[in-house]
Amino acid sequence: MVTEWKNFFKGCCMQLLNVGFGNTVMVGRVVAVVNTGSSPARKIREIAKKNGKLIDVTEGRRTRSMLVMDSNHVVLSSVQSDTISQRLQAMRIDLQLGECREQGKKVYNENE
Repeated sequence: MVTEWKNFFKGCCMQLLNVGFGNTVMVGRVVAVVNTGSSPARKIREIAKKNGKLIDVTEGRRTRSMLVMDSNHVVLSSVQSDTISQRLQAMRIDLQLGECREQGKKVYNENE
């Protein structure tokens, strides 16, 4: 079982995104960040609740955003969707810089 998890995460960058109150989700599994005000968003929430795939991390506060995951789970957060989007953008920039640094090391090592 442990080897299966090692193979699953092999070469995978496990970055975690803070969605409020110390709760995190894996960045690579986020499909969409949605505002909760629209009718389709409410429908997504109802369907997820009906299917047992709704995760509420608001701790009793007002729901301000929903994260749709690749497993069809829906995470309710009290953090604004704009804030979550900015955090995602910042993490992706860091990831790209990290990849560039790794490639630079490989190129540098190959030239030696």
